[in-house]
Amino acid sequence: MSWHPQYRSSKFRHVFGKAASKENCFDAVPITRSVHDNHFCAVNPHFIAVVTECAGGGAFLVIPLHQTGKLDPHYPKVCGHRGNVLDIKWNPFNDFEIASCSEDATIKIWSIPKQLLSRNLTAFRKELVGHSRRVGLVEWHPTAASILFSSGYDYKVMVWSLDTSDSVIMGPVRTIECHQDVILSMSFNTNGSLLATTCKDRKIRILDPRRGAVVQEASYKGHRANKVLFLGNLGKLLSTGTSRWNNRQMALWDQDDLSVPLTEEDLDGSSGVLFPFYDADTNVLYVVGKGDGNIRYYEVSSDKPHLNYLTEYRSYNPQKGIGVMPKRGLDVSSCEIFRFYKLITTKSLIEPVSMIVPRRSESFQEDIYPPTAGTQPSLTAQEWLSGINREPLLVSLRPGSELLSPKPRPPESPLSNSNTAAPASPPSPEAARRPSFLLGERAPRWAAEHRLPEEKKRWFTNGFDVFECPPPKTENELLQMFYRQQEEIRRLRELLTQREVQAKQLELEMKNLQRDSGRF
Repeated sequence: MSWHPQYRSSKFRHVFGKAASKENCFDAVPITRSVHDNHFCAVNPHFIAVVTECAGGGAFLVIPLHQTGKLDPHYPKVCGHRGNVLDIKWNPFNDFEIASCSEDATIKIWSIPKQLLSRNLTAFRKELVGHSRRVGLVEWHPTAASILFSSGYDYKVMVWSLDTSDSVIMGPVRTIECHQDVILSMSFNTNGSLLATTCKDRKIRILDPRRGAVVQEASYKGHRANKVLFLGNLGKLLSTGTSRWNNRQMALWDQDDLSVPLTEEDLDGSSGVLFPFYDADTNVLYVVGKGDGNIRYYEVSSDKPHLNYLTEYRSYNPQKGIGVMPKRGLDVSSCEIFRFYKLITTKSLIEPVSMIVPRRSESFQEDIYPPTAGTQPSLTAQEWLSGINREPLLVSLRPGSELLSPKPRPPESPLSNSNTAAPASPPSPEAARRPSFLLGERAPRWAAEHRLPEEKKRWFTNGFDVFECPPPKTENELLQMFYRQQEEIRRLRELLTQREVQAKQLELEMKNLQRDSGRF
């Protein structure tokens, strides 16, 4: 019998990693020497924040993305913690707000000025006090505004509402006390109605974050979990950890049944922690090892085998931590679908690594850039605390496009409040994908009252007229403006071609009508 290899058809089969050139890296950055198993880096389309070394307390750097090259040794820091900073996270709905937690058992919220820092920033916007021991993790809620989660070495997960005028918040709105040891990781599902955690007791728990109740708990002894991650809307969890033979291992779970994993995969015998990252738009999973320079990536499917190995990015430079750029900050003109920022302590270097789908066409690739979560929250803090769930508001990554969800979808039935009235049925997926027009603050007043024709819609970028954009100030902004104009020119040419075809069709119809009328 002849053997035939089984090939999978995948548009991400040939994804490759491309490291940035030396002039596009961040050099001479004093990266922290902490042994805590965290990312130590947070990125958004404007800034990169990195935990750094600081005498007499904790601090981190906030560097504009365009300010690459060698860093000034006296570059100003964001400092105000009395202990080492353990985790930092940008607010997903505000690119100029960041949360930090520290060994001093506090969480601080910082407002980063739009202009460059000229001196150390020590004035925080809010301070959250409630943990009795050091705080190791912070996470923003994915859909509700002003909701922050923190976990500490007091074995507690605290839910904070920042929707208050107080500069010092002395207690959380909820406290979850079901863990028996230190919490190692936290992950939300898409709408934030469920929270998955891993603990030092090697158990995976799925919690209702509003009630603090354990919905599911894994008691499987063959896999000792360290990090956990919800895989979008697939209804699955992925955990990384070690097997009973101390090999680094991944395990995939059904979120409704954590008794036995769906599949397990041993990777290698190294000792560094594996950080998983999942792109829900492309269903690609990235696994980054702490202490090694490799990045493995897989395509996740709902059918067996669930994890399909694609390839591996290899590098001789080991990463201590890593940051990830949100999808709205990627370069769609080069078919970039993911971007990492590697913290290389041996060289005091931050190296961007882009994951690129090789395509010859320079036009926007809709199949690899579906609508993604935007910067508008779909819930207020009080709505979420009262038991309402909503999916995130989506935006298109096509240059010149607008929000796809101008108003929040109807709330889902809450898990934590059985007395809430049943909401209206959600819209169909086809109706949810229909582009609706929503302009930002800079849009002219008449645009909100009259629906623009298709050709005028495309003149607007992020809520304002592209012809009224401020002039570019940096080379990167100039390139982005150039790519945007090229895309606009291509679209206008396509529109002109369509109009010419329609005109020819009308001419033919007129001739046919005249011929028919002449017969009769």
